[in-house]
Amino acid sequence: MLLSGLRGVGKTVLLNEFCSIAQRQAWVFQQIEATKELDLSRIMADRIRIALLQLSAGHRLAERARRALGVLKSFRVRWHLPEGGDVELGIEPIAGRADTGILQEDLADLFIEVGEYASEQEVGILITIDEAQYLGRDQLGTLVMGLHKVSQRQLPFMVVPAGLPSLPALAGEARSYAERLFTFVKINSLQPEEAATALTVPAEAHGVRWHTDALDRIVDETAGYPYFLQEFGKHAWNFARGPHHITLEDIKHAIPFAVETLDTGFFSIRFDRTTETERAYLAAMAHLGAGPHASGTVASAMGRTTSQVSPFRNSLISKGLCHAPSHGRIAFTVPMFDQFVRRRVSL
Repeated sequence: MLLSGLRGVGKTVLLNEFCSIAQRQAWVFQQIEATKELDLSRIMADRIRIALLQLSAGHRLAERARRALGVLKSFRVRWHLPEGGDVELGIEPIAGRADTGILQEDLADLFIEVGEYASEQEVGILITIDEAQYLGRDQLGTLVMGLHKVSQRQLPFMVVPAGLPSLPALAGEARSYAERLFTFVKINSLQPEEAATALTVPAEAHGVRWHTDALDRIVDETAGYPYFLQEFGKHAWNFARGPHHITLEDIKHAIPFAVETLDTGFFSIRFDRTTETERAYLAAMAHLGAGPHASGTVASAMGRTTSQVSPFRNSLISKGLCHAPSHGRIAFTVPMFDQFVRRRVSL
């Protein structure tokens, strides 16, 4: 499964829930948060080492565990990775496994070996990768190829990447068969009735009822985005005079504080990483509206040509602030970011 969506829609929460499900089923799980600097070979070797330790708890199938660790040792030696601690001391590399020098082949060998070991133990392994768009095309292609070979053998080894809306296209560009390998799930804002439920159910558990007009206002203000519902709901709760109701008047008092909290936190931590020219590009986008926008239209709004602004556009995509939903189009990855930018920057 591959999850994609804008910032703040709950991708990380879903990955955590998947791990909770895995734990309840006695599966082994590991979590990764990708960065631009992440070395896929090293992080996978480290996570698989931990998974092998968990699989080997109680010393069941000791010889089989040593073989899996031997393949891991071969992978480490071939890719010049540091030793993984005491557990690998005395373990000899297994020649001919995970040592070809072709990363996609060697990683596939490692996945298969661990998947076979897990299958013999009648358990599974889950690895989640958050912010997977930062893997880039090459590393994502390597991962996809390894998983493809695991899938062909129907081994209980599962990797679930999650990332920005650009991730599905990136996976497809990396390997054409990615669309057959993954179930692509787009995570979006909640429907009005779902957003209302997210607010009313927790309140009702404490004997508090939302007035309908107050509920309508906060659902409208947040557009149903989960993180915004949390922030606005928190401030509405804190400002409500109560004791058993949240009214429209409470919401009107809470909205400025919720917006200020988002501006100084959720939005600013992303905006403050941009350069002056990137902010000019963001301002041009924001003043055109929520988007998506044609790249040429944004360039025109800046008084420049598309080729002149393409470095700023590419940099913003690299930083995860924008994505290209289709050829020649550009959009924000952060919901309501256009409103924030208009509050911060004037043309």
